Amino acid sequence: MNASTLGSDLRLPLYQRLRDEMLAKISSGEWRPGEPIPTEAELTKTYSLAIGTVRKAVDTLVADGLLTRSQGRGTYVRRPDFNSSFFRFFRQVNSSGEHQVPQSRIDSLGIEQAPQAVIDALQLGATDAVIRMQRIRMANERTIFSEDIWLPASRFAKLLEVDPKDFGNLLYPFYEAQCGQLVASAKETLTVEPADLQTSAALDVESGTPVVVIERIALSYDSTPLEYRLSKGRADTFRYQIEIS
Repeated sequence: MNASTLGSDLRLPLYQRLRDEMLAKISSGEWRPGEPIPTEAELTKTYSLAIGTVRKAVDTLVADGLLTRSQGRGTYVRRPDFNSSFFRFFRQVNSSGEHQVPQSRIDSLGIEQAPQAVIDALQLGATDAVIRMQRIRMANERTIFSEDIWLPASRFAKLLEVDPKDFGNLLYPFYEAQCGQLVASAKETLTVEPADLQTSAALDVESGTPVVVIERIALSYDSTPLEYRLSKGRADTFRYQIEIS
């Protein structure tokens, strides 16, 4: 293999073409999250490129948050920690003061007609099949979150064969194990709105009570939308914390 095999757009600089080749290996699962990629010396030999070109390609993927360097160990495909993302806004602790991952229960799972906003968010066609999952999350036997989750059926059809009771509390590792779909990043928007009748019943709050709404679009390593999620949580468990320096 050499540089002439890298991509079809010869107008791009070599480091960009190598970067795209490496991204394709990550997106396809050939290079797995948490595992090391070939060394820069190995990539130089494989693609017959200068070490500076290889290093620049690796640097761009590190800067994009797709790879991470570990001193003395090499460069790895980064696995995002979405659990820590949850704790940015909602603090749940057990009796020992440790962070507690909420338990989950799926109330419904099946193919449904998606609203236009979901179709747009997932970049689907109007006739594409979409899976809808309705889930609640609980801590200390108290419902703290009601979630409406939409997934492209073309990528996640295998989930329909799984008993909802067998889903894990953390969905992204489950997506990877069952469907081979890797979530690399997400875009979130946080707002507050009054609880409607359905939300008030799910969260056991009065109708009209303010609830926190987190709209999330989860993306693959090549930025393809994989999941649209609307999470509504009790405002009395909400916290906002940021460090400024």
